[in-house]
This record gives sequence, C-alpha cells and structure tokens, in this order.
Amino acid sequence: MVIDLKRIMIVEDDLVICEELYHLLSNSGYEAIILEDFQHSKEEILKENPDLLLLDINIPYMNGEVLLKELRKDSNMPVIMVTSKDSEVDEVLSMSYGADDYITKPYNPTILLLRIAAIFKRMEHEQKQSKYRDVTVYPSKGILQKGKQELQLTKNEMIIFQFLLNHQGQIVSRDDLMTDLWNNEEYINDNALTVNMSRLRTKLTEFGYRDAIETRKGYGYILL
Repeated sequence: MVIDLKRIMIVEDDLVICEELYHLLSNSGYEAIILEDFQHSKEEILKENPDLLLLDINIPYMNGEVLLKELRKDSNMPVIMVTSKDSEVDEVLSMSYGADDYITKPYNPTILLLRIAAIFKRMEHEQKQSKYRDVTVYPSKGILQKGKQELQLTKNEMIIFQFLLNHQGQIVSRDDLMTDLWNNEEYINDNALTVNMSRLRTKLTEFGYRDAIETRKGYGYILL
C-alpha cells in the first residue's frame, strides 16, 4: 500500500538548521524538501507546490516576509514563519502577509510538530466543500465555483462568507463575525470588517449575486 506523505518544503539558508528540520520532519512521517535555489525562490516553491512551507524570514535575495506576500498572490498553501527574531513586529507583519503560524528559533521540535499537525488537521476540516445556491464553496482554496467560473476570495472574505453560509437565513451580528475572525486568528477591527464586507458584496455582485447579503439595520447581516 502506497502512503501519501504530506510534503513540507524548508526555506532556510542555515545548513545546520536545514538538516535538523529535514531529519525531524522525515522521522515524523513527512516528506521533507529543501529549497536550494534562493534566487528563484517563488518559482521553485510554486513548482514544487508543497502541502506546507517552513519559511525563514532572513533568506538570501528576498526577505521572507516579502516572499510570503508574493506567494499569496498565487497560492494559499499553509506557511509557518521560522525566525531567530523574537519580535512582535515580525509576528504581526508575518500574519498580515498571510502566514498561518509563527515560531521563533531556537524552536522546540515538539511544539513545531504540533503546530504543523494542527494546520493539517484544520485543512482536512476545511476541505469539506459546501454549497450556496448553484455555487460550490471551497474554503481551503478560497474560491467559489459556478460551472467553469471561479471567484477568488481573500482569507477574511472567505471566513465571513463561510460564517454567513453556516447560519444562512439567520441574522448574524457584527460581533459574531468579529469573534469568528478572531477565532481564526484574523485580528481585524470594526473598520476592517466594514471594508471586508463591502469587498465581499462587490465580488458577489460581479459574480451574479447582487442581493446575496442583506443588512438588517441595528441587528447585522443575513445571507439569503
């Protein structure tokens, strides 16, 4: 029987740490891949299309946070930032650019493995597709699909839409949405929620669902 191992790509220029991560992952039931061409890091990562990326902030040619921002234009693959900087600024930047988690060096191998396992467990849960009218919703891919048409949503937009879909026909308050976003480690304020809701509505309108989300003044929103 062929076992389909999860593929994890290591983007780290410290050879000692690279080897440690490689052996840790390989001995823990994962297929580990090491990025060697840092000059074309984005292209190499997208070509390999790993199930998860361990990305160091300080890498040659392109800062890890900038690389993450570039990757997010083309891929929703899970990313854990690995850095030697114990800095709140780096953590906030990494999360704002789309990192799924953040760990500092020297890292605890057990904690790192637990965080990797938690991300894969969450992904398995998100793989479950759902339906909205004649649209198939793929939360883990961040897309709504209708026939051959696809609508790409940002992570926050998908969290909002999925929450509304899970409570379709019911009024959902802004506090409910804020709580769900925080539960998904998306730390946004009230103004950011307004912006995300507006963008989501615009995208749904362009996709043919002008009146999908209705505002109930003083109460919240309802997905029709």
